[in-house]
Amino acid sequence: MPATHEVFNQATPLGDHNAADDPALLEGLRREGAGWAEADVREVGEAAGSERVRAWGESANAYPPVLRTHDRYGHRVDEVDFQPAYHVLMDQAVEHGLHAAPWAEGREGAHVARAAKFFLWSQAESGHGCPVSMTYAAVPALRHSPALAERYEPLLTARTYDFGLRAPLTKRGLIAGMSMTEKQGGSDVRANTTRAVPTSEGHYLLTGHKWFTSAPMSDVFLTLAQAPEGLTCFLVPRVLPDGGRNGLFIQRLKDKLGNRSNASAELEYEGAVAHLVGEPGRGVPTIIEMVNSTRLDCVIGSSSGMRAAVVHALNHAGSRSAFGKPLVQQPLMRNVLADLALESEAATALMTRLAGAVDRSVRGDEGEAAFRRLGVAVGKFWVTKRQPVHAAEALECLGGNGYVEESGMPRLFRDSPLNSIWEGSGNVAALDVLRAMSKSPESVEAFLAELNTAAGSDDHYDAALKRLGQELGDLDEIQYRARSVVELMALLLQASVLLRHAPTPVAEAFTASRLGGGWGHVFGTLPRGVDTGLILDRARPGN
Repeated sequence: MPATHEVFNQATPLGDHNAADDPALLEGLRREGAGWAEADVREVGEAAGSERVRAWGESANAYPPVLRTHDRYGHRVDEVDFQPAYHVLMDQAVEHGLHAAPWAEGREGAHVARAAKFFLWSQAESGHGCPVSMTYAAVPALRHSPALAERYEPLLTARTYDFGLRAPLTKRGLIAGMSMTEKQGGSDVRANTTRAVPTSEGHYLLTGHKWFTSAPMSDVFLTLAQAPEGLTCFLVPRVLPDGGRNGLFIQRLKDKLGNRSNASAELEYEGAVAHLVGEPGRGVPTIIEMVNSTRLDCVIGSSSGMRAAVVHALNHAGSRSAFGKPLVQQPLMRNVLADLALESEAATALMTRLAGAVDRSVRGDEGEAAFRRLGVAVGKFWVTKRQPVHAAEALECLGGNGYVEESGMPRLFRDSPLNSIWEGSGNVAALDVLRAMSKSPESVEAFLAELNTAAGSDDHYDAALKRLGQELGDLDEIQYRARSVVELMALLLQASVLLRHAPTPVAEAFTASRLGGGWGHVFGTLPRGVDTGLILDRARPGN
């Protein structure tokens, strides 16, 4: 047999790096009041950027969860088995406070620090972020019922991952899930038919079918059901106080495009014991607290995926040559890479700004609360929409090598549409922006005030800001035009943060390309004169 050919001109492995070596992230962390957490953030970044943790993520996705409905004796168990790496990822996420820990801290910037760590840890594996995010979002919803919050909140915020089928109040830490969607309604939860019957003991019994239940192995679920007064929010434990199983039965796990390390299920309630959260008939306003938090995490998750894609694309282009030059030195590839890095930086800047708004609104800042209501909805629509096209372009930077599983790019691509669908797909998010503007005029005032802080600093920005005023003043067929209006709002919001806080060449590249009038949504179309060197230097880990 002849000797095999020499292997050369292949990209070097990404290897270990500190994912927190990201100027856009660290600048946002300090700007939004969480500079005190930088050491912790760097610790998470060092782990998230390691080959060891990336290998955990690969294993958790290569061997997805499996449903066991019965044990070998025929007893119903409704348990989900996970590859062990999944539990290691969850344990580390909870230990670092990526779940509900900030609600127990009360320190300025706690929610920003948590957002930064969630952003970093999700770069290694995003699927397990689903139950982490829902646990974070459960606390503000649960506070609508102080007695329940008093019992459950200390366990939801505890930094201990205690997996297993046991009564919730006997465990050292809890994970929360969501059980909202029904097959006939989807995002229209008012069409739900699951029934809630009050009992003389003070709780309710739920009967119905849930089409998508996120993380069915959670300890407790927030769910919606029709009580006599109307749609109502409930807390449903998986195990009853006496150790017996509640009336929750997993019918099957969903076979999903991505997010494969995480279990999503169809769940049947048969007289399941449930506890009232909030007022009867006020289920939607109650659950909005949870939705606002998970929508922020959608922005964080998509920003995280973009950052991971840029890191992989830059690593490949920096050590592979074509047509006599390293890829990263080829003019058109530099345009593409810089454009991808610019999109990632804008998403990160917006994510940290929104996390800051959450942090300040939690501490009573009414202006930030008003801005948060509109800003999170706008960011959720746009940033999550950008991730799939961003992932596809980053994958293409690796060529055929990016199309094989070992590169990690196919998993990034498969996971990329999820955040746009979760918590209201594009149309729902865009219409929610219109609804917020209609019902909460103060949110419009706060949003425009935010945009006006950057007025006068860039001609492209000022022209687009004027155009937005015209769009908002024209209510003719506003629902038909909702996506284009919200897109413009999002681009202006990103640009305002960059113009005020990013290096001038970064901000000017963004406004010239996104607001300058010739942008065709295709990456690699930055105008001449852009400082691609500075943009790429900021995007490289370690610079």
